[in-house]
Amino acid sequence: MECSRDAVVGQKCPECTTPEQRTRVIPARSITHVDRSATPVTWALIGINVVVFGLQELFPALRIGPRAAQYSALVDQGEWWRLLTAMFLHGGVLHLMFNMYALWLFGPVLERRFGSLSYAALYVAGGISGGMLFQILGEGAAVGASGAIFGLLGALLAASYRQRHTRAGAAVFGQLALLLAINLTLPLFLGNIAWQAHVGGLLAGILIAAVWDHMPLPGRTAVWRRVAVAVVVGTAALVVVLLV
Repeated sequence: MECSRDAVVGQKCPECTTPEQRTRVIPARSITHVDRSATPVTWALIGINVVVFGLQELFPALRIGPRAAQYSALVDQGEWWRLLTAMFLHGGVLHLMFNMYALWLFGPVLERRFGSLSYAALYVAGGISGGMLFQILGEGAAVGASGAIFGLLGALLAASYRQRHTRAGAAVFGQLALLLAINLTLPLFLGNIAWQAHVGGLLAGILIAAVWDHMPLPGRTAVWRRVAVAVVVGTAALVVVLLV
């Protein structure tokens, strides 16, 4: 019995050369960032951040920055919601572009893997956890989606850890580890970087993804279990802010 048949380019299995042509066509857009319908949360987050930055720059009278940034003193006075709103503010065009590029690059991978709802919960939990650590160890004001994005990077790092023994897994894990190492050392050379938010988001992302890794992906309640894990981590970070 033949297990392969010659084709114009390479070889095909017998089933693929039958008259029925039982082959599966996968459009290129379904495996690239172009397919916005597959990653709606990522594109929505990018859109919200860009719109908020545009409003902040075009209409300074709205005072979006002062009203929404994370000021340590104001958070201590009970304005805990600033940990959430500060996630959608940026200090300049380069700050915005760097964060949105990172979100575009890494966000779709996680959103496709875990689903949009779980991914959104992970993003928010990472941002809140980053704000929490800044509130404890930092001072002054902080803005940016960096804490949430580092949460995504931490989740990717944890998700790729188990595949580190394979060639592809080792490559992904090594690249992520190098990228994180570079970003975590930048505050040593550049000022005005809230490294506390980076570390807080990173640790939250690793923790959430590590718990998710022990949960089955399929199942009727799988999504809600993953969301619950992220909600618990984000809520715990808020409780720490309120108690400290």
